Amino acid sequence: MTLSVDNGINQIEGLLRQAKQSIDDGRVPVRIYNDPDIFALEKERVFGRAYIYLGHESEIPHPGDYVVRYIADDHLIVVRDEQGQIRVLFNCCRHRGMQVCRAEMGNASHFRCPYHGWTYRNTGELVGVPAGKEAYGDVLDKRAWGLRSVPRVESYAGMVFASLDAQAPSLDEYLGGMKWYLDLVTRRSEAGLEVIGAPHRWVMDANWKLPADNFVGDAYHTLMTHRSAVELDLAPRDPKFAMYGVHVHAGNGHGLGMISSPPGMELPPFWGYPQEVVESLQRSYPTPEHVAVARRINFLHGTVFPNFSVLNVMIAKDHRSAPTPMLTFRVWRPVGPDRTEVWSWFLVERDAPAWFKEQSYQTYVHTFGTSGVFEQDDTENWRGITRVAKGLMARDHELNYQMGMSFLKLDPTWPGPGEAYPLDYAEANQRAFIRRWCEYMLNEV
Repeated sequence: MTLSVDNGINQIEGLLRQAKQSIDDGRVPVRIYNDPDIFALEKERVFGRAYIYLGHESEIPHPGDYVVRYIADDHLIVVRDEQGQIRVLFNCCRHRGMQVCRAEMGNASHFRCPYHGWTYRNTGELVGVPAGKEAYGDVLDKRAWGLRSVPRVESYAGMVFASLDAQAPSLDEYLGGMKWYLDLVTRRSEAGLEVIGAPHRWVMDANWKLPADNFVGDAYHTLMTHRSAVELDLAPRDPKFAMYGVHVHAGNGHGLGMISSPPGMELPPFWGYPQEVVESLQRSYPTPEHVAVARRINFLHGTVFPNFSVLNVMIAKDHRSAPTPMLTFRVWRPVGPDRTEVWSWFLVERDAPAWFKEQSYQTYVHTFGTSGVFEQDDTENWRGITRVAKGLMARDHELNYQMGMSFLKLDPTWPGPGEAYPLDYAEANQRAFIRRWCEYMLNEV
C-alpha cells in the first residue's frame, strides 16, 4: 500500500516538475484543474503552509465576538478575546473531537462542547470538565488540554491571515510587494474599512485555482465574457476597455491588474469615489505615488497567493444608474477537485457617507453578488473548464498561457514594486501564479 501511494506521489510530482518547466514556455497542463490526487496533495502542501485570508478585523469589533472560518478542511474559530487580542482556534474539542462552536458567528466568553461539556475560555484555555474529579481524579492537567491555536496569525491593514505552518515566514515577508497595492484599497481612509453584512457564500462546480487565476491577471476575458455588460451600458462602451492599464506581478505568486480610462473616454479619477473619500485618501495614503496611481484607476483586480482576491471597480448596477465604485474581497475555499465554496465580502470606508455606502452595496449585489450578472458570467466559464479537465484526453492536453511573452516589456517608469507591464492584456501574473503553485507543491518554498 505504501509503495502504491509513493508511486502515485512520484507520478504527480513528475507532472508538477513538467508543469513548472513548461510554464516558462507559456504552457499549462489542463489536468491540474480537476485531479483528485493533485487536490489531496495541494491541501497539504499549499493550504497547509501558505497564509490564508480568514476575515477582516471589523467583523469582530468587540471582546468575545467570533466568526467561524476555514482553511481547506480545517474548521477555525476567529475570536477577539477579553483583552482584545485576535486568536484563531481549531474548532475541535480535545476530549472526543466534537465542534465546540457550531454557530457561524456570535459573541461568547466561553465555548462549551455539546458532547460531554468540556468548556474553554475564548483564549482556548480549558476551564471546565463536568465531574472532573470523579472521572479523572488528579491525572487531568487542564493546562495541557486547551483548544489548539493556529501556529501563525497576523494582520495587515485590518485583514486577518493565518498559516498552519509554524515555520512560515512573517506575513510581512509573505505579502512582500503586494502590500503596496493592498494599500490602494485598504488605506483610503484614516478610519479604515468595514465589512457590511455577513459574507455571501455559495458553492460552484469549479476548481479553486480558476477564479484565483482569473482575478490575478485576466482582463482579456471581459472582451467576450462580459460583452453583454458593455452593450447594456453597465461597463465602458469600448469592448476592449480592460486592455488599457497596467499588469503587475508583485512577487511570491501575487499579482494584479489596474485599468484606466479607454482613449477618448475620460472616466472620473479615483474610481469615481465621492469627494469625501478622495480628500481622505489624499491624507491617508502612505506615499504621493499611491495618490498618483489611484488618480488614474477605474478598476483593480488582484490575487494574493493562493486564494484571496480583491476587486475594486467602478460599474453601473443597471442600465439606468450611474457607475458607482464598490469593493469586494474573495476567498476561493477548496472543497473538492471540482468544487469551490466562494466567500464574498463587501467592504467600504468606515467614514464614507451613508448614501454612498448604500449605493455601493447595491452595485455590489447587482453585479458581483451571489446572483450578480458578472458573477454568473464568470462562474459558467470556470465550471466548463473544470468539466473538461477531468477526462482521458485532458491528461496530456496543454493550455496556452503565452499572452504578452513575445512583445511586452517592463515599464521602467512604474512607481510601485514588482514587475509592471504597460498593458492589462497579459498573462505574466498567471504564469507567476502557476509557477509559485508548482514550487509549493514540490516543497521548494
